[in-house]
Amino acid sequence: MGWCDDPKSKEYNKLISLPFGARYEKLFKRENIYDIILVLSYNMNPIKKNKGSAIFIHVAKKNYKKTRGCIAIRKSDLLKILKIIKTNTKVKIVNQK
Repeated sequence: MGWCDDPKSKEYNKLISLPFGARYEKLFKRENIYDIILVLSYNMNPIKKNKGSAIFIHVAKKNYKKTRGCIAIRKSDLLKILKIIKTNTKVKIVNQK
């Protein structure tokens, strides 16, 4: 599985099957950061080309290395979230600097 991040593709900002003919991100990583993925509905309805894609909440690397636009948290915390969220749950992202 993958996620199309190619704004030239009609599958832009969508889950896709691999192999795929346009640019995409594989949803399998050796670091296991994509063992659990929550897809935030950013730029989903309607999808606008070049506005951005693939904003996920996923498992953080052990050193909490920066992501490329996603939110990464400990796997144990992500599992807690999974128990309480629903399809209509809203995620608010705030900068606490």
